This record gives sequence, C-alpha cells and structure tokens, in this order.
Amino acid sequence: QVQLVESGGGLVQPGGSLRLSCAASGSIFSINTMGWYRQAPGKQRELVATITSGGSTTYADSVKGRFTISRDTTKNTVYLQMNSLKPEDTAVYYCNADIKSRRGSYYFSGDYWGQGTQVTVSS
Repeated sequence: QVQLVESGGGLVQPGGSLRLSCAASGSIFSINTMGWYRQAPGKQRELVATITSGGSTTYADSVKGRFTISRDTTKNTVYLQMNSLKPEDTAVYYCNADIKSRRGSYYFSGDYWGQGTQVTVSS
C-alpha cells in the first residue's frame, strides 16, 4: 500500500511564504514524477509544478518566479516553497506521484494522490 501525506498548509498574509511537504510511504520500488496541484472553490484542479526523478521541473505560468519545487529522493519527499503569496493562491493543494510499488515478485505502477492541505492567503 502506497500513501502520500502532505503537511505545511495554513493561513498566511499576502506577500508571505509557506512550505509544503509531501512524503510517500509504503512498498515503494521507485518514484518517477512528483508534483503539486491545487483546486480553488468552484474551479477545476490545476497543475502547479512538477519535478522528475532527474530533477527537471515545470511550473504553471501563474507561479513562475514565486514557487519552487524540490525533492529529497532519500526521503521520498517532495516540497513546494511558496513565496510572495497572493490571495489568488488560496486553494487546497494536492501532492501527486507516479510510483512503482513492489509486492513480492510483482511490480505495480500507479498514480497516487495525497489528501490535500488547505492554503489560505488573506489579510
């Protein structure tokens, strides 16, 4: 069983910073791409940033220059450093990972999601 657990959300004033973390656990053989998505009330879930196993990153235009995604492969953890936060960044942030797990002699590939963490940017 593979699980993603997020932490680090909360309430912050405009211009402030937050750091989100997402740790993957379970019978993990390897992790390919990890990423962060967000969903604001009444809107569809959207991509925020992704990072491959080799460290290549992509960002949504709306967060470029303000957010930084990184990962610690030894801890199966991905981070999202969010600076210069704006009210429009308010959303539930979800961690996502493409994980190959192992059960005995068998390998399974799957796309996993965390439970989400609320980020609210307000004065």
